[in-house]
Amino acid sequence: MSDFVSSFWSYFIGVIALGGIAFCIWLLYSQRAWLKQDVKQVTDTGHIWDGDLTELNNPVPRWWTVFYLGLCVVALALLFLYPGVGSYKGTLGYTAAKQVKDEQLALNEQIKPLFERYQQMPVTQVAHDAEAREIGQRLFLNNCAQCHGSDARGSGSFPNLADGDWLYGGDPEQIMQTITKGRHGMMPPWSAQIKPSEAADIAQYVRSLSGLASDSLRVVPGKRGFDTFCVACHGVEGKGNTAMGAPNLTDGIWLYGSSEASIVETILNGRQNIMPAQEGILTEAQIRMLTAWVWGLSNQGSNVAAK
Repeated sequence: MSDFVSSFWSYFIGVIALGGIAFCIWLLYSQRAWLKQDVKQVTDTGHIWDGDLTELNNPVPRWWTVFYLGLCVVALALLFLYPGVGSYKGTLGYTAAKQVKDEQLALNEQIKPLFERYQQMPVTQVAHDAEAREIGQRLFLNNCAQCHGSDARGSGSFPNLADGDWLYGGDPEQIMQTITKGRHGMMPPWSAQIKPSEAADIAQYVRSLSGLASDSLRVVPGKRGFDTFCVACHGVEGKGNTAMGAPNLTDGIWLYGSSEASIVETILNGRQNIMPAQEGILTEAQIRMLTAWVWGLSNQGSNVAAK
């Protein structure tokens, strides 16, 4: 309740909760006269089926009434102890987020010894340890596969982590920085400075950089447009800049597709991609294990040996 962003829903549910309790108490109070009736003197409703099956008007059993009154008391006690009415947080200060965090801390303490043996090992060495790779893969499947896929090969707008192509660099330190702090990649929109026809020419030039089919007559003016608007980030040769996260346009790897229409869309309207920071979700040791597994995906043939 107290975790809701908008106070409307917390008060809405609080009114329903208190209203339900109040209704139960009113209903029991309104039927109190039935408690005084003698079961032996019960009347019938006048409804008879099959000649001898009579519907009786039995009074409510006293134990049933006491039971429901007790439930109302329990409900009020729960609303006093736990959040359930408006922005009131309850005397115990309970929140679902706090419970999850406490459970995560307890779990991290429980599994801490599992990671200690790898703390002093270089990440490249951890990547060659079979048990460490299994742990890293499980961390990936639980936290990263939703975007990058269970095989880590990505999908539209989500990078492939197994091809050796990196926007911000593929060294262990750079991968760890990406996982820990996250990234916010942005290709600015150029629709205010570049006409659609000019963007199409630039797209033809960009396609030619990676050996894709292109119109040679449009490549020349496209290069002029590229040199004017794009070299600041992607470089004179179009090989990108890992310091800025600007992609290499010559390697044939595309996040949003290599068609002219897709490239023009990128040029005119820009792109934004966010890799969320994991430092508040994973421990430092878990991030290290995940880094080793991700690094190992594109370095499986590395000559780095475990020592």
